Amino acid sequence: MTTKAPGSGAGPPEHPPPFDPAAARRLRRALGLGHDHVAYGMRAAYGLAVPAAAVADWEKGHARPTRHELDALAGALWCRPADLMGSSTSLHAHRRAHGLPLDDVARHIGMDPATYLSAERTGRWPGTESQATRLAYLLRLPLPDLLDLTGRSEPLARHLRDAATTRWQPQVRPVARLTRLPRRPLERALSTLHEEYQTRIAAARNWDEVPAWESAPESASESASGLTTYLQQVLPRFWELLRN
Repeated sequence: MTTKAPGSGAGPPEHPPPFDPAAARRLRRALGLGHDHVAYGMRAAYGLAVPAAAVADWEKGHARPTRHELDALAGALWCRPADLMGSSTSLHAHRRAHGLPLDDVARHIGMDPATYLSAERTGRWPGTESQATRLAYLLRLPLPDLLDLTGRSEPLARHLRDAATTRWQPQVRPVARLTRLPRRPLERALSTLHEEYQTRIAAARNWDEVPAWESAPESASESASGLTTYLQQVLPRFWELLRN
């Protein structure tokens, strides 16, 4: 179920944004809320008269919220709208979610339409930092989503892995260049990644020094597996450190 603003027929029809029903259900249950509580929160904080049955339909995948409903739902569930949009989003999906023609987006961020179309198709960002900032504002993209959708998450992850496994100080400048975040919180996050990984390295080495008859055969392999897993999850850990 969706709500329409008065006079909305004058513009292009709104395309519902990407939506993850399972994420909405999981977040609601984690807060101990019923559908009626969520509907009340959306009405009290955002003035949207959404019935509890509509919230239930979204969670069942029978319908999708509009952009305004998604923002209100995220507020009621104490999360970001991106947390409710799933992981299979794209620049194309975000643009369609706002009902924006490609030419309008390209003009707004100061980019040739053909170049912007290439960015949507390839996931590689050919533009400048200022163009990326304007795009994030236009499509309401959180920084992690912006980097992911413009193909910069993997370069960032490489620098984070280097910070964890070697020296973190040389990675501050390239990470700052990719994220455009202040230096001080970046230094804290990178140093923490390094400390956490090196602690795991020390634990793995300690297993190697223990006589075989004093430890289970799988202990060393579990430590090595933990190192690999840590590096695979270094990007979400980085965002978690920055949020904290």
